[in-house]
Amino acid sequence: QVQLVESGGRLVQAGDSLSVSCSASGGTFSAYALGWFRQAPGKHREFVAAISATYNLNYADSVKGRFTISRDNDKKTISLLMKNLNPEDTAVYYCAARTGMVAYAQSNLYAYWGQGTQVTVSS
Repeated sequence: QVQLVESGGRLVQAGDSLSVSCSASGGTFSAYALGWFRQAPGKHREFVAAISATYNLNYADSVKGRFTISRDNDKKTISLLMKNLNPEDTAVYYCAARTGMVAYAQSNLYAYWGQGTQVTVSS
C-alpha cells in the first residue's frame, strides 16, 4: 500500500552534516506519522526521530539538538538533517510510516519501511 525509498546516505567525516531523504508513494501520506530508525553493525534497529501527522516531534536523546526531521506533504517526502555527525551515528538509516497520526518511538508500531540508506561517519 505504502512504498518508501530512502536516498542520500554516504561516507562523511566526523563533524560533518548530511541530509537523507525518503520518497513515499501510495496511501494517504498527510495522515501518517513518519519516522527514522537506524541499525548499526551488530546492533538492533533503534529509534532516531519521528514526526506526527500534526507535526509534533519526537527525538531520541542521542540525536536531540543535532538531527532535525521534517516532512513535505506536497512532495510526499521525509527528510532527516543530521549535524555534527560522529562515528557512533554510522548505520543504515530507514524511514518508516504508520497509518496512525502519533509519532511513536517503537519500531513495531510502524507498518511500512524503506530499504535503508547507508551513512558512514569516519573519525
